[in-house]
Amino acid sequence: MSLRSDLQKIANDIPPGAHVLDLGCGDGELLAYLAARGVSGYGVEIDVDNVIACVERGVDVIQGDLEAGLAGFADQSFDVVVLSQTIQAMKQTEQILLDMLRVGREAIVTFPNFGYWQNRLQILLHGRMPVSETIPYAWYDTPNLHLCMLGDFEALCAKNGIRVVERVVMDGEQEITFLPNLLGSLALYRVSR
Repeated sequence: MSLRSDLQKIANDIPPGAHVLDLGCGDGELLAYLAARGVSGYGVEIDVDNVIACVERGVDVIQGDLEAGLAGFADQSFDVVVLSQTIQAMKQTEQILLDMLRVGREAIVTFPNFGYWQNRLQILLHGRMPVSETIPYAWYDTPNLHLCMLGDFEALCAKNGIRVVERVVMDGEQEITFLPNLLGSLALYRVSR
């Protein structure tokens, strides 16, 4: 089973035996992959079709709206809480990040980097909001509410006393280390208290 490149990086960072909560888990692809490596966990997903797909994969899933918070989960009940390419679609961005670190010892967050050069170029040349592989929706039709760049996320973490353990910036399958805010289309952060 091959994973999307950001999900593969997440999977590589989760040790066997860990207990994981995957928020906005989609069809359960990551959790099914992790389960085959001895990782246990749950997914939370709002979309009924994705919940059914999770069940068909044998993934433990709870249908729920992340905007309602994670009150149903006890403090520090997970080793890792994952929010992959979902934080930009959250209304309560700051609260979900804080909740993730309440229920988990560590959180992994990925999001499309709005500072990516192709996004900037589309704005400059066409005078319109960008549409790309990582931001695939027109401005009027997007689930994305909060587009941010690396510095924006890092400022949010600093404001809340959240420590950035690791930052990986990617463009497709390639990790970007030189000018990451300009050359990387997707950001992955491991954070903790």
